Amino acid sequence: MQTIYIAGNLLVKEDSLPLKLINKLEKTFPHIDFKELEPTDDMPEERNLTIIDTIMGIERVTILTDIDKIITEKAVSLHDFDLGFNLKLMKKMGKLESVKIIGVPPEMDEKEVFKEVVKVLKTL
Repeated sequence: MQTIYIAGNLLVKEDSLPLKLINKLEKTFPHIDFKELEPTDDMPEERNLTIIDTIMGIERVTILTDIDKIITEKAVSLHDFDLGFNLKLMKKMGKLESVKIIGVPPEMDEKEVFKEVVKVLKTL
């Protein structure tokens, strides 16, 4: 069974949309295992990852495959180890071959995001 990881934070409005999609995605794609991802706690040890996450600065659902394009801030404390930092670290250590991040814009309508994510998942 394929696993797709969903990142986000329900307590932060701008970062909650991907997590709000989990139940609908599970019903639409029962053959896919959707798992919540907390990058600071439990990064999966898989060589090829598919992740749904919020991406600031985009207007439509977008697929990102080049993690070098992820802008990360300088890590000053443990709170600064986010998804982008962890993916870059995994790649540098040779633990990650490829990643597909299905980027969700934070301000887009939930129903519209769901439709676009479904279209993307059907092509993967």
